[in-house]
Amino acid sequence: MRTLALTVMAGSAAADPAFVQRPDAFPVEHVYTGGWEHFVGGGVAVFDCNGDARPDVAAAGGTAPARLFVNATPAPGAPIGFDRGDLPSLTGVTGLYPLDIDGDGTLDLAVLRVGANLLLRGDGACGFADASAAWGFAGGDAWSTAFSATWEAGRGGPTLAIGNYVDRKDPDGPFGACDDNELHRPGPDGYDAPLPIAPGYCALSMLFSDWQRSGTPELRISNDRHYYLQGGYEEMWRLSPLAPRTEADGWEKVSLWGMGIASADLTGDGRPEVMLTSMGDQLLQVNEGDGWRNAPFETGTAAQRPYTGDDGRPSTGWHAEFGDVDNDGRLDLFIAKGNVDQMPSNAMADPNNLLMQGPDGRFSEAGAAAGVADPVRSRGAALADFDGDGRLDLVVSARRAPLKVWQNVTEGTGRWLAVEPRMTGANTRAVGAIVEVRTGDGVQTREVTVGGGHAGGQAGPVHFGLGDADRADVRVIWPDGTVGAWQDVAADGRVTLRR
Repeated sequence: MRTLALTVMAGSAAADPAFVQRPDAFPVEHVYTGGWEHFVGGGVAVFDCNGDARPDVAAAGGTAPARLFVNATPAPGAPIGFDRGDLPSLTGVTGLYPLDIDGDGTLDLAVLRVGANLLLRGDGACGFADASAAWGFAGGDAWSTAFSATWEAGRGGPTLAIGNYVDRKDPDGPFGACDDNELHRPGPDGYDAPLPIAPGYCALSMLFSDWQRSGTPELRISNDRHYYLQGGYEEMWRLSPLAPRTEADGWEKVSLWGMGIASADLTGDGRPEVMLTSMGDQLLQVNEGDGWRNAPFETGTAAQRPYTGDDGRPSTGWHAEFGDVDNDGRLDLFIAKGNVDQMPSNAMADPNNLLMQGPDGRFSEAGAAAGVADPVRSRGAALADFDGDGRLDLVVSARRAPLKVWQNVTEGTGRWLAVEPRMTGANTRAVGAIVEVRTGDGVQTREVTVGGGHAGGQAGPVHFGLGDADRADVRVIWPDGTVGAWQDVAADGRVTLRR
């Protein structure tokens, strides 16, 4: 049986991860609040809103206003800190995703809400204005909880997929009342009327990805079986024509309490694996090109129960994200954990997971030792280098608990590289591109995507750990399949590759 180990940077031993919480990082306390319509959601968007190469944070607020925090960390290694930014006054926000919608090179925000969703145009100086009407975007009035975007050939803007949860207007709900999802395609005069992705099964995460490396992205949807009751399953949708994959063409139906999606190549074959969070077992699926295989339990990613305290009830996973925390060349995995609210079947004190990948491809728990085992109701999260020292830090949003940031202070980490592909034309951030980094120990492969996670995502450089390598070759396979030339670059820095 094939292992999960990617191409290992054998020259570097793994460092013991260590994080320090920065309780004064944010100028005001920010909490994701609300009743049952905000049991889910609570995502964060991480992106550079002013071009200073320091990631900023936008956080959903639920019934409280969403907020923007602008990175004010003074130097690499200095304590992480943020200033208060300025977002339009918005409540009902469940999640936010950064992307360049109008192709002007500046990042915008797709805002998910209980109510009308919005598209906010960024001005390049951390200012945002509602451009939904100007862009012809119909925000609807649903309970939106999932998002992804891709650029289809021949279209002047991104195709947007929006996942809706329970239909709040169904008098027979909430059980069995999952709402339909939506596909928004750009036309010559703004967005066309949305196409239904139906029936819906209470989507909580979506991700466009070229899973087969065929040049054609497809949409994966993770659904919450708590409300669809029966007949629902995890989905994969083709775009042309818009239709779901079925068992007849190899799509095996899996039903779980789906909360979030994370995707990355763990096996070194260039195809992305997928991590699905849930109540109970977290499900890692290995991409075999023509289908998916559930990873064996001994891989260590199930994370099915709390690893601290004495609460033996099942865990509840939300945002999941792969990232090389110790820069040893092996992707690690963070999972935000927390009870929906007071659900008695599941653990109440449910610490976040930090699963470190070893040389054999197996993952081991390091959350408590690393200092990130926060037992609150965590929701959205992001691994990002907030202070610019080459180590991935962590921000986590929570329901009824403050937004928090942890600074990565791990000693003895490996070398690193941050790669940002850029293009002219509509798709300025090269969404759909494949970034490859090669050293003497092998090739690491990452895809530039928008979506996944739980109610929030990132836009910015793709982070690679290099182990002991002091140089690397880098290339980009651009969204149209054009293969860029290998470029030799020095380790421990950020590089922008332009089409």
